[in-house]
Amino acid sequence: MIKFYYNLAPNPTKVALFLEESGLPYELVPVDTRKGEQFAPAYAALNPNCKVPAIVDGDVTVFDSNAILLYLAEKTGKFLPANTPVARGQLLSWLMFVASGVGPFSGQAVHFRHYAPEPLPYAINRYRFEARRHYGILDAQLARRRYIVGDTYTIVDMAAWGWARAVPFVLGDDAWTPLPHLKRLVDEISENPGEAALAYARAHLLPRSASSLRRAVRAARLGYAERFRGRIAQLEAMYLDDLMRTADASEGLQAFLEKRPPEWKNR
Repeated sequence: MIKFYYNLAPNPTKVALFLEESGLPYELVPVDTRKGEQFAPAYAALNPNCKVPAIVDGDVTVFDSNAILLYLAEKTGKFLPANTPVARGQLLSWLMFVASGVGPFSGQAVHFRHYAPEPLPYAINRYRFEARRHYGILDAQLARRRYIVGDTYTIVDMAAWGWARAVPFVLGDDAWTPLPHLKRLVDEISENPGEAALAYARAHLLPRSASSLRRAVRAARLGYAERFRGRIAQLEAMYLDDLMRTADASEGLQAFLEKRPPEWKNR
């Protein structure tokens, strides 16, 4: 069984989405980066860069979210475009575009906009400009096709979704206005009533025990997916700060339990 080392940040969430939508069995291993668990020797042996996510699949260890997506797609044969040189060239190009541009510039934009100890206008403006430019390129690509690589839903869409769902936090409250096509893709993936809802249950709520996880997944499967997604959107707005900084398992679950609607109490 695959061991999935993760936290609440955007990059592990991409992998959570793939694991849920592919149906691969896996074991969750939370890594609390606020406590420095990513620097523990055992984890550093898996990922010398001491970042999440990482997976262990038997004798195979893979780190970096986009490398993991590619590995899992090739392992399962799922969420890949047509098996042609042209399609593979597009897949690799756009996957690396997300890995080398969208993620890093979004992360730096978030850091200098929200967390830098003192405001640095040059850094804020530079990284916000680059993040907006990269999202604009994705939007232009999606204006011409349903998904980033043609008409097939692939790991590139999953990779883009991981960060794109946080566009207002990265760029500002009005950031979606010039990005309607990217917004369409994010909404389509986020509003999937099945696997994507379960991915939210696992990746966002970080239950502190296997039984808590089973209850969260069961709630989604019993038909509460619509309200579940709506509630997640509200919670995300309330503590997206923690999503970016990452929260440990017990705090994530407790925050959800404290804020859930009264009618959910006995679910």
